Amino acid sequence: MTAQKGKDLLLKLDSDGAGSFVTVAGLRSRAIAFNARAVDVTHADSAGRWRELLEGAGVRSAAITGRGIFRDAASDASVREIFFAGSIRDWQVVIPDFGTVEGKFQITALEFSGDHDGEVSFDLALESAGEIGFAAM
Repeated sequence: MTAQKGKDLLLKLDSDGAGSFVTVAGLRSRAIAFNARAVDVTHADSAGRWRELLEGAGVRSAAITGRGIFRDAASDASVREIFFAGSIRDWQVVIPDFGTVEGKFQITALEFSGDHDGEVSFDLALESAGEIGFAAM
């Protein structure tokens, strides 16, 4: 994969629940983590006393963190309202030439910062709240 423009990494929100995603922010930095907790089923007769795991079991989760700037005042207001309401919404993260991560997430952290001679930026953390899908580009 060749280098991609960071401005093309987008955070999108389904603000009305109708499946129509709108870009709320461009992310300048981000991290996406997928986790799958293992289920240990090791027992007295396990070969060589090696740990055994139960295939396909356990809890899976995704976490997205990012820093960026909001697209406009309406986007800023939507994200703030969702955070303070504790709502779970459908989100998309578009990763250029890689794919789109989509699913239900809850905002678990929201921070604002800015320098006196620059724009206001935000830090955001999203935690999965249901099944997550991935569509390759």
